[in-house]
Amino acid sequence: MAAPRRPPAAGRPSRATVAAAPSRLAAVDWSGRVVGAERHIWLAVAERGRLVSLECGRDRGRLADHLVELALRDPALLVGLDFGFSLPVWFLDRERLENGMAVPEVLSERWLRECPAPFWGRLGRRRGPEPQQRRTELLVAPRAKSIFQIGGSGAVGTGSLRGFAVLARLRREGFRIWPFDDGGLPGAVEIFPRLLTGPVVKSRTAERYRYLRERALPTLGGVSEDAFDAEVSALVMDRHRGQLGGLPPEWDPVLRREGRIWTPVPSPAGG
Repeated sequence: MAAPRRPPAAGRPSRATVAAAPSRLAAVDWSGRVVGAERHIWLAVAERGRLVSLECGRDRGRLADHLVELALRDPALLVGLDFGFSLPVWFLDRERLENGMAVPEVLSERWLRECPAPFWGRLGRRRGPEPQQRRTELLVAPRAKSIFQIGGSGAVGTGSLRGFAVLARLRREGFRIWPFDDGGLPGAVEIFPRLLTGPVVKSRTAERYRYLRERALPTLGGVSEDAFDAEVSALVMDRHRGQLGGLPPEWDPVLRREGRIWTPVPSPAGG
């Protein structure tokens, strides 16, 4: 088997990378639906401790357009996207791919249509024996669903496979996609809202409102689970803007290809 392609020079670690703290933090609660995605994709934008906007109504393509427009108006933008940025490295090696952004959109759609092993979840396609999780999930979210699951309850693979093309688009427009690229602005990171919200029964409207009220947060996010995840994620990211402005180069070669879920580093005081 031929060796995987090397990442482009712009994506290799550089000790000289310098990044200021982002001025605006955006969080996207994502959807891989074919029909009605615009009702489930929510974008929240936070700035200096306040929620600037919380909205849906854009499909994946129009959302990418909007993020590019936001970055043109304010290059110090950092976006958190709620889907897996890549696939397990053993699978990338098998398919001769560098990372998720190297997956052609036509190939993602074929995997979704045909559900070949190791993908599973569609009618008659059961989970196989192959390793399911990326290293980042094992490190910070061991209960996370596998990207290989593209059907059934809680499946996240569909959204991830349809997110790779958006990442590639953002990169072409000048976004730094961490950890494949060194941290920089405008930039994008992978988020897992459950790690940012902490324990909460999001399926219950009353619990979402209670969570927001107790933290003195805008209660607009109570309208849906998707809006709630976007709002809380954006505000948590805003609270840790200093960390997001100085994301270090990723020297682990596996994480450099599989991607890495961003999680805030607690302050010495426990904040």
